[in-house]
Amino acid sequence: MEGKSASVRGFNPTGTVLLIGLATVLTGALLGLNWQQGESLMTSLLLPFLVSTALVAAIGFQAIPMLKQLKMGQFIREDGPQAHLKKAGTPTMGGVFVVPVGAVLGVVWSQFNPDAIAVAVTSLSYLAIGGVDDWKSLSNRKNEGLTPKGKLALQAAIAIAFCGWAFYSRGHAITNVHLPLNIVLPLGLFFWGVAIFALLAESNATNLTDGVDGLAGGTGAIALAGLAAIILPKEPSLAILCICLSGSYLGFVVHNRNKAKVFMGDTGSLALGGALAAVGILTENLWVLFIISGIFAIESLSVVLQVGYYKATKDADGKGKRLFKMAPIHHHLELSGWTETQVVGMFYAIEMLLVGLAWASR
Repeated sequence: MEGKSASVRGFNPTGTVLLIGLATVLTGALLGLNWQQGESLMTSLLLPFLVSTALVAAIGFQAIPMLKQLKMGQFIREDGPQAHLKKAGTPTMGGVFVVPVGAVLGVVWSQFNPDAIAVAVTSLSYLAIGGVDDWKSLSNRKNEGLTPKGKLALQAAIAIAFCGWAFYSRGHAITNVHLPLNIVLPLGLFFWGVAIFALLAESNATNLTDGVDGLAGGTGAIALAGLAAIILPKEPSLAILCICLSGSYLGFVVHNRNKAKVFMGDTGSLALGGALAAVGILTENLWVLFIISGIFAIESLSVVLQVGYYKATKDADGKGKRLFKMAPIHHHLELSGWTETQVVGMFYAIEMLLVGLAWASR
């Protein structure tokens, strides 16, 4: 070693401990769930979770060099945390080998259930939007892809198509939202606005969360696993799809933990939010989704508050004040002295608590 630490050679023990802890907690939770459900471990959630995790982790060793050969190196914002500048050139668009694995495994394992297919197609459609956005960013050689309006229009088109299919497939039953204390809230025609908003908000929120090594992948894996556990008794096919996607994002964290060897890009982050929202809509669990998505909501809210405060405090020279050192809030924490692994560890813990809260309030 000649005086060099393991972390200098590319091994970050803290990031690895976070990954192992995340994998252990998720696996332990699934083991407990399987025994609680009284099912064979080979036919319930644990096996598809482990298979998708292992498959994505294995594929990553081949996919990352290919992304490097295709010159898919990420461009880093110069006005962001200075510690991130050294990440320039790290391959992005990792979502291309994450989402398809989870989606295909989930559809096959659910025996081609129509609902699972619809959610998988929706998630892959958001992957396509993210892929175009990432590709344009790389082609322009700067961190600018699709225009915000163009990107939102494409997301809205997919959201409308999915909601139309859901309404046609399930009729008026899909317009209900289940609340705590066995309260059912009928949305009626408001279903369209609420459901479309959920898809747009969730996909953009998970996109904003993808800014620190292992953050979006890990919190996404926890959220998907929690949602799978909650909907398993009534929606086993969608639960299997969720757990396969959870495993695929956990497999991605093997390569995305600090120091990241690959980023998921909009390709993976938009697809993550699309899958979560689509399952929440189909299972009438938008309230549960709202709780589970607390981390993603806080990330989005920090951006909204930052922009709003800046505009409200503009002076004669057109310069405003900032509520946070930088938004989303994970960057504010970094600029306040937190390490990336500290931010990720705290967010993982919060996400697990949110899943527990959602389970208790279902």
